[in-house]
Amino acid sequence: MFFNQKAATWDETVAEKDAAKLQRISQRLEIQPGSTVLDVGTGTGVFLPFILKKVGNRGRLVALDIAEEMLKRARAKGFRENIAYLQADIATPPLYDEVFDAVVCYSSFPHFQNKAAALKETHRVLKKGGRLFICHTSSRKEINDIHRQIPLLTNDLLPGEGEMAEMLSAAGFAGVEVYDGDGSYFASARKPEVG
Repeated sequence: MFFNQKAATWDETVAEKDAAKLQRISQRLEIQPGSTVLDVGTGTGVFLPFILKKVGNRGRLVALDIAEEMLKRARAKGFRENIAYLQADIATPPLYDEVFDAVVCYSSFPHFQNKAAALKETHRVLKKGGRLFICHTSSRKEINDIHRQIPLLTNDLLPGEGEMAEMLSAAGFAGVEVYDGDGSYFASARKPEVG
């Protein structure tokens, strides 16, 4: 698997190193202290400190990734005790219904091989009123241009704004908002309170 092969050098060669960009993205996450959050596509854990800051000491975080070697790198960073690590595919996660207050997909959504199933499962594990955040520290064009240059990732693309909104709506989400600008991409949606 591509990501297992890259895990050892990911932080030095690929991961976002600009802490200010990561901080700016994290400020857009509407996550309350004490929340239970699922981080999908945790990778080596680059974004975990920012989510942990949001949930605080009373919150809980489940770090999910399909790539075992990536999760090993994240676990080795020794984050606080309120993190559980889970190797799984978000299209078939072994998680109960309506557990999470928020789901974060930082720099991972383009790599979901079955995006419709991933969104459906994300919706299932969110509590009513829970929020989904899909975020990147680059624009959609920048991300897609990079992926098109890597043979194993040429189909790992962020959909256009209209297609993303349709996918989120089809999965049952409401309140869809998509921002795609210079230096960042941020989509958010909410699981309706009723339904």
